[in-house]
Amino acid sequence: MSATKKSKVPSPPQLSDQEIQQNFSRFQSDLQNLAAKIGELEQEAEEHLLVLSTLNEALAEEPERKCFRLIGGVLVERTVKDVVPALQTNRDGIRNVITSLAEQYKSKEADFEKFKRDYQIRPAPKG
Repeated sequence: MSATKKSKVPSPPQLSDQEIQQNFSRFQSDLQNLAAKIGELEQEAEEHLLVLSTLNEALAEEPERKCFRLIGGVLVERTVKDVVPALQTNRDGIRNVITSLAEQYKSKEADFEKFKRDYQIRPAPKG
């Protein structure tokens, strides 16, 4: 007997053309949704950064200065020294979520590329 074994790469499950199209569309939709959410959160993080840069100046000069913050649809009055740490925490949380979503996007994209390879899906030639 021979000690060498050929390792077979498992073939993808046999899907109908309609199922392949549905999976392809689902992958595209999922990737678009993740990209949109990442973009939305990046914009929100930039807004936090802009507000923090302004409030940090006020914090250095006048920490007891009044500022207003929208929390759950309610405008509340606080001091700059109270708001800055909360905004920094929110900004850091948003950055963590962005990182997590970016990892999910990369993973989903890799799965999509594998799916396209497995089912030999190629872009249609333009023309």
